[in-house]
Amino acid sequence: MWSAGGGPFMDQKAIFAAGMYRLLRSLLFLFDAEDVHHLSMETLRVVCSMPGVGALLRKAFCTTDARLQREAFGLVFPNPVGLAAGFDKNARYLKELALLGFGSVEIGTVTPRPQSGNPRPRLFRLKADRALVNRMGFNNDGVEKVAERLKAWRSQQEGRRNGTVPIVGGNIGKNKDTPNEEAWKDYETCFRALQPYVDYFVVNVSSPNTPGLRELQGREALGRILGRLQEINRTFETPRPLLLKIAPDLGESQLDDIVGLAEESGLDGLVATNTTIERDSLSPPSREKAEVIGAGGLSGKPLAKRSLEVLRHIMARSGGRIQVISSGGVFNAEDARERLEAGACLVQVWTGFVYEGPATASGICKGLLEKA
Repeated sequence: MWSAGGGPFMDQKAIFAAGMYRLLRSLLFLFDAEDVHHLSMETLRVVCSMPGVGALLRKAFCTTDARLQREAFGLVFPNPVGLAAGFDKNARYLKELALLGFGSVEIGTVTPRPQSGNPRPRLFRLKADRALVNRMGFNNDGVEKVAERLKAWRSQQEGRRNGTVPIVGGNIGKNKDTPNEEAWKDYETCFRALQPYVDYFVVNVSSPNTPGLRELQGREALGRILGRLQEINRTFETPRPLLLKIAPDLGESQLDDIVGLAEESGLDGLVATNTTIERDSLSPPSREKAEVIGAGGLSGKPLAKRSLEVLRHIMARSGGRIQVISSGGVFNAEDARERLEAGACLVQVWTGFVYEGPATASGICKGLLEKA
């Protein structure tokens, strides 16, 4: 379904649309997941370029209500539902995603130089568990191209922040061939290039798909990266909020170290969590399929429990002083409400968007308003 489990706000048109999407999804799911992603987004781009379509989509999918606004990291988000990094890696579809009602869109992960990522196929569905496995490998056009697109998009939005223009985050990483001891240079390069054009930054050291990347979650290596970025951030007239995205596979002591480092380095928040390398939460059929697929990060419903546990641990350990964007297994309004009540300031979807369809954000927003 597109909504929060079929609450009373769903009219007959919404029910019909949800059924149509399920039918379309069953067809699309017959084909390679990455191909379908690109086809869907390019189709949306073409459709949105037609006269009058943008206004129709905005009316259908953008839920504008002051009760949905959230203030976090010194920014005002139109609503608490964001699209996680990895969906619009290259900042190609910000206009189209804004029309689908997201309160924020996190572009990237962006690296200094373009890279093709890991060999295909590299994105797989586990339909029985409403999950995905990906081993994309930070495929992106490089920070120069992404910065150009963001600059052009920003120039089009001047004076148009009317409650439907999303906050834009920049998720940054290192190139695959950059040694870990020099990784801080890659993060600095991306930070400087994107600083004028994004509203906040997320440092990604937690993807399982770049060899050795997760080693940067260690206190010394991470402290060097964050310290340098904060130093640079203070030189800008408008410093950007700086967040860190963490893995769900960290133990309690590692999470405690992250919380301590976040407070010491003056981080504005955490994104919890990235995808997981664990497979224990999968049903037997999906586990067998995952074994055939091989390496990659697991996302979707099987990640929901662990993501919530990490959120609660951070809230307890920090006394609620650290703001957290909760990501991992969020599909509907009930999922979002549970994260917000557990202390998250915002939520992000990705796999939920794939399975629930284009009305995911509006469905969650309307479901939250039902019990506001």
